[in-house]
Amino acid sequence: MQIGATVPAEPSYASFREFYPAYLAEHASPICRRLHVVGLALALVLLLAGFMTGRWVLLWAVPVVGYGLAWYGHFVFEKNRPATLRHPWYSLIGDFAMVRDVLSGRIPF
Repeated sequence: MQIGATVPAEPSYASFREFYPAYLAEHASPICRRLHVVGLALALVLLLAGFMTGRWVLLWAVPVVGYGLAWYGHFVFEKNRPATLRHPWYSLIGDFAMVRDVLSGRIPF
């Protein structure tokens, strides 16, 4: 990139419905989608276990496991930047929506 060159602006989205197709486009790799599903499932198990047992230290592992697996999928298999870094709330909702769509068969696993 040249000095003084402009950096393209990140797209802004008026709604999650507008964001979700772009989110799915960044998750084309089945391996990346699988890592998201496993990461989200493990994060939810850790969250539940932390609250049920009172072992609050488990709550620290929730984002590490959930985002760690998902980001590994992006960096290694998708070769892109996770949407979490640009649109954190839409991305979190997108994780749940994508897992729902994978489990319902709308998106291949």
